Amino acid sequence: MDNITNKLSMHVDMNNFIPATPEEKAYMVQMRESSTFFKDGVKRLVKNKVALVSLIIIVVITLAALVLPVFWPYSYDAQLGVKKGEPVDSSYNNIPPMEYGRTEKMKISQGDKVFPHIFGTDERGRDYFIRVVYGTRISLAVGFFASIIVLVIGMTIGSIAGYVGGKVDMILMRMVDVIYSLPDMLMVILLASVLKVALGNVLDGTILEKIGSNIVSLFVVFALLYWVSMARLIRGQILSLREQEYVLAAQATGAKPGWIIKKHLIPNCISVIIISTALQIPSAIFTESFLSFLGLGVNAPMPSLGSLAADALNGISSYPSHLIIPAIVISLIVLSLNLFGDGLRDAFDPKLNA
Repeated sequence: MDNITNKLSMHVDMNNFIPATPEEKAYMVQMRESSTFFKDGVKRLVKNKVALVSLIIIVVITLAALVLPVFWPYSYDAQLGVKKGEPVDSSYNNIPPMEYGRTEKMKISQGDKVFPHIFGTDERGRDYFIRVVYGTRISLAVGFFASIIVLVIGMTIGSIAGYVGGKVDMILMRMVDVIYSLPDMLMVILLASVLKVALGNVLDGTILEKIGSNIVSLFVVFALLYWVSMARLIRGQILSLREQEYVLAAQATGAKPGWIIKKHLIPNCISVIIISTALQIPSAIFTESFLSFLGLGVNAPMPSLGSLAADALNGISSYPSHLIIPAIVISLIVLSLNLFGDGLRDAFDPKLNA
């Protein structure tokens, strides 16, 4: 009865205000170093072993594609069996991996050192390993720059549609719906075919002539068609952020819409932007390889992984390695980028870590 009376009493129980012991303080207080959203995301990413291994594979492949051509003794377009004023030496054509041509074998018998052809040579006597390396460089470059184009256009249109709203949002989103309704690959092939012819004379004498009209047309295709997913994603994020207190406070102080988008809304969408861009790169690489396989990619003799696979179809029964090697490289790059993108999403998406 006394316990019930004490609980219902209005008097303060002084026993509740006894100072805590050091052990109780240590138990209740959890010390944690100050951190940022980016640091926390990196820590979570490092703990994801699959994403970390994928990142290492991507870095190794990228560095190899950039550095190896500087030191490799063979060029991607040099035909080893062809010399000016001499008959063509066909022994260099379609050499198996780690084998040598007739002239090279003579040099080895005389005691000279000859650098081996790791992947052999193609049907024209060109070192296949360096062609795969150059093809990897082209595919990675196309994937990276195409993703940057998609990011810039999609982020610009999506942020304007999400922040301004009203008729502007309606018009821009109807444009997105129209582009979504188009058959994707058919439009890519048609545009690449038309732009290849239209840009041929325009690029003559310019810095873009070496990479060819096909790759420039591929960038144009990405700028016309592939920004819609990014725009929709960023628009949805900004629609949910534009009613936040800090945005209303910025509007009350007279801040311009462009400043609010740049300083407040885009930084708060950065995790989604990073993840979407990382996942866009393998899609761009696959599209470039697909178009190169159809003959709408880089101009010969510059190789890409898709064009190498297409060239290998003619001799697939005799030299299957010429198709298997670029196919493995494409699969490894796309798989690694997809797994790394999934790791970025798990590490930086606030909704998954709430």
